[in-house]
Amino acid sequence: MLTSAGHLTYCSNIHAGESWTDHFARLKEHIPAIKKHVAPDIAFGIGLRLSNEASLELIKAEQLQGFQSWLKEENCYVFTMNGFPYGGFHNTVVKDHVHSPDWLSPLRVDYTIRLADILVQLLPEGMHGGISTSPLSYRFWHSPSRKTDVFKNSTVNLLQVMDHLIQIQKNTGKLIHIDIEPEPDGMLGNGTEFMDWYMLYLLPLGTMYLQEKLGVNAGASGIIIRDHIRLCYDICHYAVGFEDHLAQVERLKKLRIKTGKIQISAALKGNFPTDQEGRNAVADAFSRFNEPTYLHQVVARQADGSMIRYGDLPEALANAAATPSVEWRAHFHVPIFVDRYELLLSTRQDIVRVLEILREQPFTDQLEIETYTWEVIPAEMRLPLTESIIREVEFVKELLTK
Repeated sequence: MLTSAGHLTYCSNIHAGESWTDHFARLKEHIPAIKKHVAPDIAFGIGLRLSNEASLELIKAEQLQGFQSWLKEENCYVFTMNGFPYGGFHNTVVKDHVHSPDWLSPLRVDYTIRLADILVQLLPEGMHGGISTSPLSYRFWHSPSRKTDVFKNSTVNLLQVMDHLIQIQKNTGKLIHIDIEPEPDGMLGNGTEFMDWYMLYLLPLGTMYLQEKLGVNAGASGIIIRDHIRLCYDICHYAVGFEDHLAQVERLKKLRIKTGKIQISAALKGNFPTDQEGRNAVADAFSRFNEPTYLHQVVARQADGSMIRYGDLPEALANAAATPSVEWRAHFHVPIFVDRYELLLSTRQDIVRVLEILREQPFTDQLEIETYTWEVIPAEMRLPLTESIIREVEFVKELLTK
């Protein structure tokens, strides 16, 4: 739905199901009730997540036409998609498989092009649309000596998709962009790494590609690349890395790198007291969130300001007693309308800060709430799903009016 800051939605990766039949059933179950509460009199935007399997089904004309008819009947529209998880995302062990296939694989290229071909048919006239995607690959799949090759080869594959997006814009007038999502332990693990890759690999390789294939000069190439390859600013991921949001936004502006969308999400954090009993209690509180489905990377801040990074929560818990950290932040997307979980806190203030910056110096007009962990948070914290989504949307709407 359109707000003072742009289009706001929630990401449908919250819903289980891998086939289009399952995806569509969940949308029909939840969207009308959510819209009735949060956008009764205006069109409601949908952040659509499609698995590879579902994309193969929805690309078929009869399925797409049926979905378009339903969107019209419900006064809904699709303006952004989540193209990060390719396969199973619920009721299975995801962990590092969320990055597979990575941007070294033609499967990722084909999947993303298919999503673009679907989105261009769903996107309303006069709007641009984005597809968020993985941070190229998972860091621990590659030796440090291969880093340059991974960056180069994955960028070349990404440029194939950009080429397709250029043709879409030429043929339809609609701009679709790929939004790279930095994530802890991704090859692009934070905002700084994303911007460094953008300037050192994407722009040089992309400029060469456009000059050789389309005869576009360097100046025009930079504009085309910046239009079609953007950042997905996931607030949870930035908070886990203790990143300075204003500094990040200002550097993006200086480098003229566009943000495709903000994913509004909160991480889990805890402050460790000095006494051992208190430290043990905080570690025990984190252990309640130690579930086996997703990766929950932890960044531990030390008293001297240095950081220790753990690839998953079990690793951090195993080292809790041996490492005198003062604060942990865990990659666990917790409900954004809650700021305290007994001894633990959320990084909800990071959401407040980013939206303050957005009001002061707008850097995107697409906002997507992304809390996908309702099935794996401790049972006593769970609420009916539709009610939870409504509360999250209303929380963001209220922030945007302050």
